[in-house]
Amino acid sequence: MKCPYCSANDTRVVDSRPSDEGLAIRRRRECGACGRRFTTYERPQLEPLMVIKRSGRREAFNPDKLLRGLLLACEKRPVDPERLKRFAYSFEDTVEGPTITAEEIGLRAMAFLRELDEVAYIRFASVYREFDSVERFIEEIRSLARGPEPEEEA
Repeated sequence: MKCPYCSANDTRVVDSRPSDEGLAIRRRRECGACGRRFTTYERPQLEPLMVIKRSGRREAFNPDKLLRGLLLACEKRPVDPERLKRFAYSFEDTVEGPTITAEEIGLRAMAFLRELDEVAYIRFASVYREFDSVERFIEEIRSLARGPEPEEEA
């Protein structure tokens, strides 16, 4: 595996252990060229979950992309990054069926953040919902202050 720091091909595994309740293997690697260490995760490759984008285009679900969005929303907040990682990497296991819309991913991420940290929730929602005015942004903050919305009956 290439080193993410110097791109050398000379890396070796220095530690390996189960992760995510045995669903993955966490490996600590060390670069022979620059000496830096990094972590990789090995998971079984099943039929990929496909994400249907707003444009109608389809792409394979990428938990790293979800994690980046969550980490950005939680930057400088008292949130355990491991909790975000667990959410992102176990997300695929919570989806029934081979496809999910990008909108559903965003809604689930917002629900997770709303329970975790209100400031992170507002940050994520401001990007996800593409607020086009200050009034819309303020309304979202007011709805957060009112508390959880009642569940809709089917």
